[in-house]
Amino acid sequence: MEKEIQTVTRLADDIMAFVVAYGFQILGALAFLAVGLLAAGWVGGQVSRLAQARKIDLTLARFLGSAVKILLVVMLVIITLGNFGITIAPLIALAGASAFGATMALQGPLSNYGAGLSIILSRPFVVGNTITVQGTFGVVEEVKLAATILIGEDGERITIPNKDIVGQVIVNSDVSRVLESRLFVKAEDAETAIGILRGVLGGFADVRQDPAPQVGVQDFAYGGVVVGLRAWIPSRKYFQVRYAVNGAALAALKTAEISLSPAGPLALTAPSLSSDMEARPS
Repeated sequence: MEKEIQTVTRLADDIMAFVVAYGFQILGALAFLAVGLLAAGWVGGQVSRLAQARKIDLTLARFLGSAVKILLVVMLVIITLGNFGITIAPLIALAGASAFGATMALQGPLSNYGAGLSIILSRPFVVGNTITVQGTFGVVEEVKLAATILIGEDGERITIPNKDIVGQVIVNSDVSRVLESRLFVKAEDAETAIGILRGVLGGFADVRQDPAPQVGVQDFAYGGVVVGLRAWIPSRKYFQVRYAVNGAALAALKTAEISLSPAGPLALTAPSLSSDMEARPS
């Protein structure tokens, strides 16, 4: 019993001696770490806001702020470890070896980060643009290192891995998307139908007038012509405006007693027999 008491007493004395010798150093290092983390976050935020004030793209501004914050945190950790008397050289060697192994094991996720860095630096699109990639379209909400977040018209969040964006055909239509429709009418009604459709497109506030909507004869078909229309409308309510425009166009054509029907085969001009014979060498 006496030996156990002595052991406990010796342990308590050792703990007290350690606290007296290193307590303030440990508390100082932890306080330095806490204040440094807050300062790193504040500096990163200031860099991001300064970049935005300089009219730098939002995605790139956020990336610069995050990069500065990470750099400061790394420096802070190195200084804190030094305050504890820990040599960082072996840790750097271990980190290098671990990074090599992680690179081999995580090629897929790391390729997303590399592609994300490429997107941020080359900026084929920015936050607020409407893009179409591999048949998926939406408004860019955020560009992260791993993935790009799009918002669809119905408010759905679409997450696309960045490696599936880089190297693909990207259609960037800014904040609008083109509406395209084709209508088959009789040849004698074509001019009237074109005028009606132009009036319908001009009456919608959500249809951009710069560039101006386009309406005209797109193709010729047996029994009539194909009238095509193109207009730019907001991406965030593309289908809503498209359905409204189509409904108004149909109603206006019906009022003018212009009937629509499926287009027949396209009419192709065939060379006449006499011109074909003239073209042949004698």
